[in-house]
Amino acid sequence: MKSRQNIALISFGYFDNGFLKDVAEAVKNEFYCEVSMKEGHLDLSEFYDPVRRQYNGSRLLCHVEENFATDLSKTIGLFSVDLFIPILTYIFGQAFLNGRSGIASDYRLSNVRYGITADEKLLLERFRKEVIHELGHTFGLIHCHVPTCVMRSGTYVEDIDQKEESFCSACRVALNAILD
Repeated sequence: MKSRQNIALISFGYFDNGFLKDVAEAVKNEFYCEVSMKEGHLDLSEFYDPVRRQYNGSRLLCHVEENFATDLSKTIGLFSVDLFIPILTYIFGQAFLNGRSGIASDYRLSNVRYGITADEKLLLERFRKEVIHELGHTFGLIHCHVPTCVMRSGTYVEDIDQKEESFCSACRVALNAILD
């Protein structure tokens, strides 16, 4: 299967090159799309909420959409900051359903945030799943009820750990219809 769709991963944080390449490869394998990696620069302070001591995910998503997204690709902004939306304490990521862009953050995906020994392999697995999940939304996929599907909603890191890095058969069929 060959898609004309391209995916752009834009790093707005300090990510190891190997880490980003691994995420890009996982995205390429799951979506059968060309994936480009870029660096983005912005002043994160304007998205910071001092009362919550977090970054407003909705505003960051809109900024990525307005300043980095194009009609020629799906764009995901990659961050390493604590994200929130007004109705939730925190989020791992967010995307415009059937839109051009999304965001994902590795901040709350690290074991260190929960007082557990760091595990870089597990952090990478979680981040790959989160990026693929948010990209799924940009392609029009909604949350799935299959426990292992990457499109299942994830409120806690344990939810992400239970998911696979791939789509269930129903979500794959829906995605393939979009990508064809």
